[in-house]
Amino acid sequence: MRARLKGFENVRLSVEEAEASLNEAADRLSIPRSAWSGEDFNVLAISGGAAGGAYGAGVLVGLTRAGRRPNFAIVTGVSTGALIAPFAFLGPQWDDRLQDAYIGGHAAEALGLGGLSPGLEPGLFRTVALQRLIHPFVDEALVSAVAAEHRLGRRLLVATTDLDSEKPCVWDMGEIALRGGVKATQLFRDVLVASASLPGLFPPHRFTVEAEGVAYEEAHVDGGVTAPLFIMPEALLHWRKLGRRMQRGRVYVLVNTVLEAAPRTTALNLPAVLVRSFDTMLRVSYRQALSIALTFCVAHNLPLCVASLPDSPAATENGGMLSFDTAAMRKTFDEAVASAQAVDFWRTPGVRPEPWTDLLASFKGGADPP
Repeated sequence: MRARLKGFENVRLSVEEAEASLNEAADRLSIPRSAWSGEDFNVLAISGGAAGGAYGAGVLVGLTRAGRRPNFAIVTGVSTGALIAPFAFLGPQWDDRLQDAYIGGHAAEALGLGGLSPGLEPGLFRTVALQRLIHPFVDEALVSAVAAEHRLGRRLLVATTDLDSEKPCVWDMGEIALRGGVKATQLFRDVLVASASLPGLFPPHRFTVEAEGVAYEEAHVDGGVTAPLFIMPEALLHWRKLGRRMQRGRVYVLVNTVLEAAPRTTALNLPAVLVRSFDTMLRVSYRQALSIALTFCVAHNLPLCVASLPDSPAATENGGMLSFDTAAMRKTFDEAVASAQAVDFWRTPGVRPEPWTDLLASFKGGADPP
């Protein structure tokens, strides 16, 4: 039984569906060779990290200022990475909007006391709080711009987690954008809200779908629950034609959290334990995801370029990644802008698959991309 969104067929792809019909999936998400002739076929994967998204936003702005921002054929995003992804996809001309979204004080306002749930919703904050944070920056102009790039063969993909099936769901945001109009803009926003709905912090986002003529609702939460970051939908990792498409490509990964362990005493109170547990979960899951990414890149002879949030008091104390304090996010953003302009900003791990402990060590001494 295959559920569909009425009027938006073929805009999402489950791993199971891709595995059942690999050719169909490849056709749906493939990049026309003519669209990228003469250019490198670059992929950008942007991770989650809650307030750490200020880092990824700052990196993109810094790369623009340095004149070294790559063109990306494919951009994927999860959680806060999903919110960054449309701006990364559309390019430097959208940097002002991206910057305002992350350090304009909107997160602190939307996720302040006024955004707290009265206790009737399954989340600390109300759904409307996240909607108020996202909707002003994702309008019909942005959606139309995504549609135009999609027509050229580029792809913008966002992951959510379908709680009912306990599986990741990959959304082709360009395909949504192509439909145009108010409904397309609303669905585009809804997918971003769902991908950023961290369980416990926000309630699940519900999508009305139909299967065999029966309508029902699916509950979707943060894509990071099942896919901390993804380079491409799982089934396409084994697409034989992929290697030829990406012969001149490079994979870039932006990790919006601290990868290195930061030993320190944890206060024995509920908020401190929850925050520390959340930060630890992110570190471990992203290390594992990077190990998988490295294996993929080695198999296809692709350079892997990684950047992650450096350890600092702003990143690991006073709420860590769950603190949306504007001053702290601005500090993270400004430091990312400055560091991204350095010639040796990106790090490339070793050329062989390694356990994630060795992988992490290789970030410090790896060769830099040209």
